[in-house]
Amino acid sequence: MAREHPLLRTQLLAWLLAPLGLLLTADTFFSYWIALSFAQRAHDRALVEIAREVSLHLRAADGVLSLALPAEAGRVLFSDPVDRIWFDVESADGGPVAGERIAPAPGAAAARRAAETFYDGVLHGEPVRVVELRLAAVPAAGRPGAVVRVAETELKRQGLAREIMLSVIVPQVLLILIAGIVVWVGVVRGLAPLARLQRAVASRSHRDRSAVVVDKVPGEVQPLLQSINDLLARLDHVLTLQSRFVSDAAHQLKTPMAVLRAQFEIALRESDPRRMRSALAEVDGGLERVSRLVSQLLALARNEPDAIGTVTMAPLDLNAFALDAAASWVPEALRNEVDLGLEGAPGPVMISADAGRLRELIDNLLDNAVRYTRKGGRVTVRVSPAPVPAVAVNDDGPSIPPHERERVFERFHRLLGSAHDGSGLGLAIAREIAHLHGATISLDDDPDGTGNTFTVSFPPLDPAVPATVA
Repeated sequence: MAREHPLLRTQLLAWLLAPLGLLLTADTFFSYWIALSFAQRAHDRALVEIAREVSLHLRAADGVLSLALPAEAGRVLFSDPVDRIWFDVESADGGPVAGERIAPAPGAAAARRAAETFYDGVLHGEPVRVVELRLAAVPAAGRPGAVVRVAETELKRQGLAREIMLSVIVPQVLLILIAGIVVWVGVVRGLAPLARLQRAVASRSHRDRSAVVVDKVPGEVQPLLQSINDLLARLDHVLTLQSRFVSDAAHQLKTPMAVLRAQFEIALRESDPRRMRSALAEVDGGLERVSRLVSQLLALARNEPDAIGTVTMAPLDLNAFALDAAASWVPEALRNEVDLGLEGAPGPVMISADAGRLRELIDNLLDNAVRYTRKGGRVTVRVSPAPVPAVAVNDDGPSIPPHERERVFERFHRLLGSAHDGSGLGLAIAREIAHLHGATISLDDDPDGTGNTFTVSFPPLDPAVPATVA
C-alpha cells in the first residue's frame, strides 16, 4: 500500500501553530509561578503584620512572659472569611506561652536565624503558610526573648494567583487564537497558487502540450512552473519526433508492402514454374528494399537530435577510420563497376567522435555515391587536416542543381527523374549524425566539374583530450 504523505498545508500549519502552543504552555506555567510568588509576597506582608500585632501584647512579670490580647482584638486579627489563622507564642527557650503549637521553621530556615522567617507547613492536615518572628530580649524592660508564629491556610493565595494568571493568560490565549486564524488564512492563501496550478494541470487534455499559464504565481512557485513547462516542451519535442517517425514509416512502408502483396498474388496465381520463380524474384527484391528501408528508419530514429545523451565520444584517427570504411565498400563498388579510391592525409587526423555513428555517416555517403555514380565512373574519399579536420566523398553521379542542394538532406526527398531505388533517408541520416558530433555537412560541385562532393567538417580536437588512436 502506498504511503500517504501529509499535505503541505498541514505541515506548514503544524510547524507554525505547534510552537505557538508550546509557547502558550510554557507561558502558562511561568505566569502561574510568577502570580503565585506575587500572591505569596502580598499575603506574607499581611501575615507578618499579624505577628507584630501579637508581639505588641506580650507582657513580662518577674521574667515570665504572658499574652495580654483582648478578645475583641483577637477576633479582628484571626477572623478571615476565607482562610483559617492560628498563632503560637513561645519563650526563647521554647516554653509555650499562648496559642496553638505550630512546628518551628525547618533546619535550613532556622539556621538563618532571621528576625522574620517564612516557611510552608501542615497544620490540622491542611497546608499552611507560617511566619516566625523572633523577638530579642529587652533587659531594661525585664522582658526575655520570645518567638511568635502565625500560620494561615493558602486559599486566598491560590485564588489570587489564579486571578492574576487568568488576567494574563486569557488575553494571550485570545491573541494566539487570533494569530492561529491569521496563520491558517495566510497559509491557505499562500498555497492558493499551488491549488490553481494543480487545477490548471488536471484540467488539461492529454493532447495539450502547450505551456501552463497561472496568474500571480509567487517567486517560490515560479521554478516549479518553469520546470513543468520545460518538461512539457521536451515531451512535445519527443512526441512530435515520434509522431513524425511513425507517419514517415507508415507512408514509406505502405507502397512497398502493397507491391509485395501484388507480387505474391501473381506468384500464387501462376502455374508456370518459370513465371512463378520470376514473380518470387521480384518479391525477394522487394523484401530487400523493405528491409533496407526499415534499417534506415531505425537509424534515423536512433540519431534524432535528442539522442545526444547516448553519444559516446572518444578520440580517433579520421584518416585510418576513413580508410577502413572505404575498404569495406570495395566489393560493392566493383559490382557497380565504379573505381573507389582514397586520398589520405600525410599523418593522423584526430577528432572526437562516436565510432559507431561515424561509420554509419561515412557508409551512407559512400552508399549514395556508389549507387548514383555511372558505370566506369569513380568515387574518391579524401581526408584533410586543415583548415579543420574533414572527410569528403567525390562522385561522378548526376550533378545536383544548386537550388536542390539543401533539400537533398531532407527526409524522403528524392530528385525528380532519378532512376535508382532509394528511400531518400541516407543523406538525412548523415546530417543528423553530423549534428550530433557538432560537425557540418555540405554539398558542392566536384572539383573536376563532373558529379558532386559531400564534405563533413569536424570541430578540432580539444588539446586536453588524450590523442589516442581508436
